[in-house]
Amino acid sequence: MSYSFTLTDIIPAPPAAVYDAWLHSRGHTEMTGNKATQSPRIGAKVSAWGGYISGQNLELVPGRRIVQSWRTTKFTDADPDSKISVTLRPVPGGTRITLRHSRVPNSHTGYEHGGWQDHYFKPMKVYFTKQAARLNRKYSGTKKPRAKVGAAARTEAGRAKAANRAKAARRAKASGRKPAKSLSPRPRWTRRPARRR
Repeated sequence: MSYSFTLTDIIPAPPAAVYDAWLHSRGHTEMTGNKATQSPRIGAKVSAWGGYISGQNLELVPGRRIVQSWRTTKFTDADPDSKISVTLRPVPGGTRITLRHSRVPNSHTGYEHGGWQDHYFKPMKVYFTKQAARLNRKYSGTKKPRAKVGAAARTEAGRAKAANRAKAARRAKASGRKPAKSLSPRPRWTRRPARRR
């Protein structure tokens, strides 16, 4: 016989950061404090807590959902694999993690009553709090994305100016007038060198 339960908590990190750490061997190891082997590929074999937990990736939705088969060394041969479904939603202050653990053997109630909280949620909060500055740079785009936005804005402004000049030239041509010349000076690199006397 088996049962299911659902747990939720708030992790102080963006959903993409939690997703990436969960499916990365070093990230999973660092956030739980024990050796893990993980992969971002569907069908890949995974393990955690020094081999105490083993399973396989069943479904992956980047930044949003992780579904894995899950069993421990305490499962008997008669116990089928349990299944975890980890859903990640952005909320103020980080990510709401909703973990549904199904097909859990009835004798393994410790996962619901402290197991997940003590061995995952609590150490994850400590890990992501310590990594906050690095994660903000990587996932919030405090550096490079700003530069990209600025470049895009400049490009857009340049296109708008060019479109306005072309429109003014068409109007002038239609009315028979010459288009007004730009009042801005010619760039230095296009000026003719001064003649020597």
